[in-house]
Amino acid sequence: MNDILPTLEHWRAAGEKIALATVVRTVGSSPRGIGAKMAVTASEKMVGSVSGGCVEGAVSEEALEVLWTGRPKLLTFGVDDAEAWAVGLSCGGTIEVFVEPLDW
Repeated sequence: MNDILPTLEHWRAAGEKIALATVVRTVGSSPRGIGAKMAVTASEKMVGSVSGGCVEGAVSEEALEVLWTGRPKLLTFGVDDAEAWAVGLSCGGTIEVFVEPLDW
């Protein structure tokens, strides 16, 4: 979180709505560990990483929906998941990512 905090504070000062995505579970090989974070604004700015680039696009789309609805989501990407292959998560593991509106 410390690596993205300055950007989050800048966005907050600018009045941006922000969704925060956090890796909450990994099984097997995963590109990033538990606690890895990524933030997305309603204006589609992004900072941080939950997978080293493999699923960021899919997480970003879900984050925009979370901002729109106000409802958090738990996302799962794994090698058995067709979407995971489509977005590039071919490391053989599974990650769960919790996406929520950032409440300061």
